[in-house]
Amino acid sequence: MAELYEDALGEVLARPSTLLVDATEANKALERLPDYVDHLVAHGVRTGHVLVAVGGGILQDIVCFLAATLLRGLDWHFLPTTLLAQADSCIGSKSSINVRATKNVVGTFTPPKRVVIDVTLLETLSEAEIRSGVGEMLKVHAIAGPDRFEQIAADYERLLADRAVLEAYIVRSLELKRVLIEKDEFDQGPRRIMNYGHSFGHAIESATGFAVPHGIAITIGMDMANHVALALDLTSEEHVARMQPVLARNYAGFREIPIPPAALLAAIAKDKKNTVRALRLVLPARDGRLSLVDQVADKSFRRACEKYLEGFAAA
Repeated sequence: MAELYEDALGEVLARPSTLLVDATEANKALERLPDYVDHLVAHGVRTGHVLVAVGGGILQDIVCFLAATLLRGLDWHFLPTTLLAQADSCIGSKSSINVRATKNVVGTFTPPKRVVIDVTLLETLSEAEIRSGVGEMLKVHAIAGPDRFEQIAADYERLLADRAVLEAYIVRSLELKRVLIEKDEFDQGPRRIMNYGHSFGHAIESATGFAVPHGIAITIGMDMANHVALALDLTSEEHVARMQPVLARNYAGFREIPIPPAALLAAIAKDKKNTVRALRLVLPARDGRLSLVDQVADKSFRRACEKYLEGFAAA
C-alpha cells in the first residue's frame, strides 16, 4: 500500500516515527507487538499522541491493540484502504490479535476517534480483495433478514462492476452494523449474531494457514453454517438453496484450496465464543432468521462438517 500511494504519502512515509508493517496474519501476532512498541518508544511516543492506522483490517487490529494498551491508552484514527475495512471492521471498536496458531484470541474494545473512508482507494484492489469485502457485506445483510439479503444478492454483479452501487452498499452495511453496535457495544448480547459465518470462517483460515482471504472464508463459513444447520434439522432446504448461489459466486476460485477436516474441527473447538460445554454458533432457523445456538461437538456435528467439506472440494 505504501508503494501504491508513495506520492500522496511521501511526507508521512519520510517521518522517522512512521512504522511500515506488512499486512500478514503473522505480523498481528502477540509475539510481534514488542517490536512495534520498541519502535514507538524509540521515537518518543507520549501520552496525548495519536496513533494513525492507514491500511486494512490487519493494520487496524495492530494499531487498535497498541492504542488500547500503550501508555495505558492513546487515541487513534483510521483510514481504511480495503473494502473489508471500509464496509465492516472500521466501526465496532473491536481489535483481535493472534497468539501463535490461535486466531483473534486476544483483543480489546477501543474505537477510533475518527474514521475517514475514501472509496477511490478501492481502485487498487484485486477482484478477490473486493469479493473478500463483499463477503462481510453479504453477512450483515443476511443478519438484517431474508429481504435485505435478497436485495444485495440481486445487485451482486453490479457491486463488482459499478463503484456507485458499491459505495451505496458500503453505507448501508455500516448503517445495519451500527444498529447492533449501539444496542450492544461490548458484544454481550444481540451483537453476537454478527458472528454468523465466523466460527466456521475463522476455522477455515486457521486450517488453511490463512490461504483463504478473511471475507472469502466468511462467505464459505456462512454456506457451511447453512449446510450444517440443515444436516442438524435446524433449517430448511429452501433457505440453503436461496443463499447458496451468491455465496458460491463470491467464493469462486477458492474451492481448490484444501480444508483439512481435522484441522478445521480443532480450530472450531478453540473459538473464543464457545462455552465450557458447547460450541457457540450462529445458525439459521427454518425461516432463514439467524440465532445463537449452543451446539455440542458430537458425532452428528462432526459428520455434518466433514460432509460439507467433502462436497465443497468435489464441486
